[in-house]
Amino acid sequence: MNPDDLLAGLDDQQSAAVTSAAAPLCILAGAGSGKTRVITRRIAHRAAIGSLEPKHTLAVTFTRKAASELSDRLLRLGLRDRPAAGTFHSLAYGMLRQRWADNGRTPPELLDRKSRILVPMVNSKRSLGVQAIDIATEIEWAKARMIMPEDYGLAVKEAGRRTPTQPSIVAKLYAEYEDVKRKKRYVDFDDLLGLCADAMERDVEFGKAMQWRYRHFFVDEFQDVNPLQHRLLESWRGLRADLCVVGDPNQAIYAWNGADSDFLTRFDRYYPGGETVTLVDNYRSAPQILAVANAVLASSASPGAEARLRPHADPGPVPTVRSMAKDRDEATGIAQSIRRHHDRGTRFSDMAVLTRTNAQLTLITDALNKLAIPFRTRGNANLLEQPEIRQALVTLRQSPPAMAFESALSDLVEPEFLDTLTDDRRANIEALVRLGHDYAMIDGRANAEGFAAWLAASQRSGDASGNAGVDLATFHAAKGLEWQVVFLAGIEQGYVPMGQANTPEQREEELRLLYVAVTRAERELHVSWATERTFGERTATRQPSPWIGAIELAIESMRKGAEPADWRKALASIRTVSSAGAGAGKPRARMAAASSDDPLLGALKTWRASIAKAAKVPAYVIFNDATLNEIAVVKPRNEGALLTVSGVGPVKASRWGETVIDIVAEHV
Repeated sequence: MNPDDLLAGLDDQQSAAVTSAAAPLCILAGAGSGKTRVITRRIAHRAAIGSLEPKHTLAVTFTRKAASELSDRLLRLGLRDRPAAGTFHSLAYGMLRQRWADNGRTPPELLDRKSRILVPMVNSKRSLGVQAIDIATEIEWAKARMIMPEDYGLAVKEAGRRTPTQPSIVAKLYAEYEDVKRKKRYVDFDDLLGLCADAMERDVEFGKAMQWRYRHFFVDEFQDVNPLQHRLLESWRGLRADLCVVGDPNQAIYAWNGADSDFLTRFDRYYPGGETVTLVDNYRSAPQILAVANAVLASSASPGAEARLRPHADPGPVPTVRSMAKDRDEATGIAQSIRRHHDRGTRFSDMAVLTRTNAQLTLITDALNKLAIPFRTRGNANLLEQPEIRQALVTLRQSPPAMAFESALSDLVEPEFLDTLTDDRRANIEALVRLGHDYAMIDGRANAEGFAAWLAASQRSGDASGNAGVDLATFHAAKGLEWQVVFLAGIEQGYVPMGQANTPEQREEELRLLYVAVTRAERELHVSWATERTFGERTATRQPSPWIGAIELAIESMRKGAEPADWRKALASIRTVSSAGAGAGKPRARMAAASSDDPLLGALKTWRASIAKAAKVPAYVIFNDATLNEIAVVKPRNEGALLTVSGVGPVKASRWGETVIDIVAEHV
């Protein structure tokens, strides 16, 4: 390999990251900045100049797919000897198996799923009212943070963590889970990391052997590393400084699962003497997409969050924001738009619908099925795979024969049952009940067995083989992927951010998650929310996400032909952008109040009331009082002036702008 050839096509920052002699080295790689390209070129370049031996190199990724892609790229670059590449778990397991074999020990059995122990354990304690998967989540969080059962209660209190039941109950189940594992000689995936770190630290001969074998370290997605993984990395590394990490603090979205982005954001604290190279040039998304992404990031209250991505892709359409009357209208509108895009030549596989939770995808699949649009689910998006759904279907089957199907459905949404579930799981059950009522309208002899069969068929009917279908995914499952056209659905308070995001840190993570979702789009982005959403048999009025304002501001700026040089200042002065949940945020400069007997304000309120009544929505859904007050004070005479009013975005301006301007004209 010619070292100079490996720099071909790289920008200045990418070249600096590839050729830097710094050790340790931190590469802050923004979304779409070519991080995989940079990390593989750096390995190949160092091999070409003789500062790295591939056979003594360890590349750590967070998915098998990423490890495979890294190896394939290095092979295409001409690297004869490839580094060891894999996830923390796979690499640790490989080392442990070698150690067990060398010592003549029979390996313990690997527990592939915690549910094998937890499901019968939790089922035997039904009075606790918890789900096995929620206990598994808590155990994984605790192990990632190296927290023992006896310390769990204090740890969750200090972290401000919401638990599925009383912390003492979780701690007890956690301890019992560990006891069962010991008795049966099981190890789970989390144990592999701790066991490998223990072996490295306590077995001097083994530790030295592994440190001789691996001398150069590369870690991808470093913002997602948890304390246990970091401990293992340090045991592998020993005293060597030859470490390169790649990550993006703006995509740190796994703190809920134990990740600690401080390892990346405070790199110089953990690795004194190291250097940092920052990649800010985005080659994935159209400038219009990045304008929205940058505006979303600027909504952050964290001083380290900066809107700094620079676009290099060709321009695309201005993103859209739509508010729909009902959740089913939103799903239907998305499906119709997908059909129109496809009819104009966009492949289904180049489009995706992303939501915050699995349950929100149910209405989307129904709407796609009605238009015969093929789709496929990504990650854990399939509702039928969720354990609370499987348990609910079992409960329905066990209902007394004489009990009406819809009555049995209603029992699933009783408060004493729903209140034992987390928000995500409650939403899944409510989605199931809604589907059950749909099924009962079709089948006059509705029963549990028929519902299960209908549900499975309706979910399968949209599944696409190969690459033919629209992708449906949660924001988390979409990370690392991209599509030409992306629809973000249900961007409402309670989903974005989630209702249980109670601390500033949790809300900041929710904001970063929205940023991740936005940056999955390459050319087109369409955002929507519903003013009314059905949960089981209950209908609730919804509010837009507090970050919708940032998106609308970006859209308004694009329509005016300019992007604000400083999004933070623009948001502070034009929009109320929440960084602390509903009802809180960074307020815009106070607007002088219109007189309560101002004829213009009175006319605007009368008009608003008539529109709201006709649409059967609360008046504030049209425009809130603050927006009407500002209109009465500013007295906009054209659409451009109207768009500067807080609470008026492109959608509302196109829908009611002409009428509002006429009302203003009549009173000026």
